[in-house]
Amino acid sequence: MSLIRQAPRLYDTKPWTAHLYLTDQCNLDCHYCNEYDNSLPHPNTDDLKKYLDKIRELGCLRIGFQGGEPLMHPDVVELVRYAKELGFLKVSMSTNAFLLTKPMLADLADAGLDSLQISVDRMTPIEATRKSLKTVRHKLAWFEDSPIKLVVAGVLFHDSVDEAARVIDECLKEGVRVHCRVIHDDLVNDRKLRLYPAVDGMQRVLDYQEELKRKGEAIHTSWRLLQYQKDMLAGKKNDWSCVAGYKYFFVSAQGQFWLCSQVRTDKHILDITPEDLTSYNHSKDCQDGCGVYCTVDMSLAVNDPIGYLVGEAKGIVRNGLIQLRRKATRLTERAPVRG
Repeated sequence: MSLIRQAPRLYDTKPWTAHLYLTDQCNLDCHYCNEYDNSLPHPNTDDLKKYLDKIRELGCLRIGFQGGEPLMHPDVVELVRYAKELGFLKVSMSTNAFLLTKPMLADLADAGLDSLQISVDRMTPIEATRKSLKTVRHKLAWFEDSPIKLVVAGVLFHDSVDEAARVIDECLKEGVRVHCRVIHDDLVNDRKLRLYPAVDGMQRVLDYQEELKRKGEAIHTSWRLLQYQKDMLAGKKNDWSCVAGYKYFFVSAQGQFWLCSQVRTDKHILDITPEDLTSYNHSKDCQDGCGVYCTVDMSLAVNDPIGYLVGEAKGIVRNGLIQLRRKATRLTERAPVRG
């Protein structure tokens, strides 16, 4: 029912999804990240609720909470509950999960959180990124009895690429959906982070995920987004038009309206009008090689709804048949042999 209610966003002029930063503060300091500032205090909860009111008023059906580290905000559970009360069809959150506890997970579920994405880059922590499976693996089992859907997400860069395949394998063993995506450059500080000596390794990890997905494994990414990343690393241009700022936008912890995490404006979300959003319905100068994949994936869907949905549906049907064959094989193996 939720998907049916979201379908009009493929064709109408209203926004579909927004991300709201609950805080600028973070308990980690990943070298590639430009989305935290520990010098800033947590925003006032009432202000964040006003931003949520405005985002919903503009027409967004889905809201994603992030940071910084969203679990650092003292009223994170209250904000999840408030978002559900406003009528968002999906409320999600991205976290490094270092601060996640069993009681907190239960509280988030009770508040209505639909999905949680845990960021994991490597098997073991290093200075560049402490987001490792070793640190949070014991918490994955907590989701077995939780209504919250879990996804593990990794960033593919030169310090993670050699361990990415193992992270994927270990998550799949735990029955957890997973993906690893190529790092995006830091457009805010003009840093090139997609270092090309690591590109061959990135391609191998993308190929591996594609292979696993074809076998019916729980690789949490669309077929088109996988192909987009492979083409991007190969230097091929994709024919698409970015919908950031129009169908998908970000709101900072201070209330600033951003097209995406890397393209920021000084406009305040409370001043944004529907006309402002539709003015961003055009290709962007920065879209070639874009690595803000949430906006890329939505752009690919909105640009070609039928082609996108048909491609994904074929994959779903194929994976469903694979799962049925596996189930039939297991039942056959368990069946008693009659003499």
